[in-house]
Amino acid sequence: MTEGSNGIYVHVLALGVAPEWRRRGDAERAAEMAAFCDAERASGENGVGSLVFTCVGLEPGVDLVLWRTSDSVDALEVSAARLLASGLGRWMTVAHSFLGRTGPSQYAVKPTDQDRGLTGEGAGRYLIVYPFTKASEWYLQSREARQGVMNEHMRVGRGYPQVRQALAYSFGLDDQDFIVAYETDDLPAFGELVRELRGTESRRSTVRDTPILLAVRRSLEELGGLLGVAA
Repeated sequence: MTEGSNGIYVHVLALGVAPEWRRRGDAERAAEMAAFCDAERASGENGVGSLVFTCVGLEPGVDLVLWRTSDSVDALEVSAARLLASGLGRWMTVAHSFLGRTGPSQYAVKPTDQDRGLTGEGAGRYLIVYPFTKASEWYLQSREARQGVMNEHMRVGRGYPQVRQALAYSFGLDDQDFIVAYETDDLPAFGELVRELRGTESRRSTVRDTPILLAVRRSLEELGGLLGVAA
């Protein structure tokens, strides 16, 4: 999806399957999984992009994480409603939902490929995504002071080229300030990046950066296999 001057909306939708569904018959579960996959494919036909990640057993109450994009919040709502009303979706609960909008960086003059994660190009195996909120004191600092802190933050990040980042702004749209997402094939390197960032000045302004959702890039058909649905 092409990003316009006003950016695109990003919706992170984390869904959990009711335990009762796993005890249904094989034929019922297969039919409901197929109906859910059909509804997801229909979302793409209606202008909603979606990347699929699984989280079975990794996060309490979460089995599926969808990174969804559209130039319309209305389209995101309609497609989500269709998903939750179709087959397996009727047995799902929304565990987490984060909404934001993409836009130009306030601090990076010229974003690099490393700052364009979740674009579908050079996709990583793993997704790490969380809501992020800064303290009021951060926004009351001068632009120059904030730029200096972020320069250090970005310098550390550049030392881990195997980790790509995506950022969406949630001001006025959701409880958090930002949606922060990373994709990588190298989880140990990502852990080292986070550890190093904990020691930078930017950490002082952090109010919230949880829950952290770790998920694996797969297809919905692979999700069915993880949930015990025969191919």
